[in-house]
Amino acid sequence: MMRVALTGGIASGKTTVSDAFSELGVPVADADVLSRQAVQINSPGLKQIAERFGNTILKADGTLDRAKLRSIIFNDEKARSDLEAIVHPEVRRLTNNQISSFEQTGHLYCLIVIPLLVETGQQKRYDHVVVVDVPVDVQLQRLQARDGSTDADAKKILASQASREERLAIADSVIVNSAGIEDITHQVQALHNELTALAKKHS
Repeated sequence: MMRVALTGGIASGKTTVSDAFSELGVPVADADVLSRQAVQINSPGLKQIAERFGNTILKADGTLDRAKLRSIIFNDEKARSDLEAIVHPEVRRLTNNQISSFEQTGHLYCLIVIPLLVETGQQKRYDHVVVVDVPVDVQLQRLQARDGSTDADAKKILASQASREERLAIADSVIVNSAGIEDITHQVQALHNELTALAKKHS
């Protein structure tokens, strides 16, 4: 089975694109979803986080207080890297498990959505990389509209990620998300046809 990574900056529209692939029957694993599983209540990941940051980052019901943890790591590089050292290996393990289950289904390829693909240097683990691309000014507008971020906060979030140029440099294919859902659907269908042909050669 060919493994296709899908990445893009925050508010670029990765979910819209991955949903379009899913509607075509492509099996999709989403690192964001798996990262939530990695820190769910009673998980080894959550236990390690509580040991590193203290039980104050847990809510009364034992679940992770994401807002509190975000506020700790936002301006603390050491805290951020410590958190990543706990969560990223667990997400990779869960991703590999999901890919293994996909391999039993007979599909030619699967899609793995990895927002921080460039930042974590994982691109070489995949057979093909698809980048969802959007102009930075559009990204900022969407981020502020979605999260209620100030312009300064939105720019800070973008600055903490890989640049648009860095992502495009590793792309095998690009989906441009600046013209609406109908345009995305057409682009995804065309790319699905290409990936299916590639996967037949790959297998």
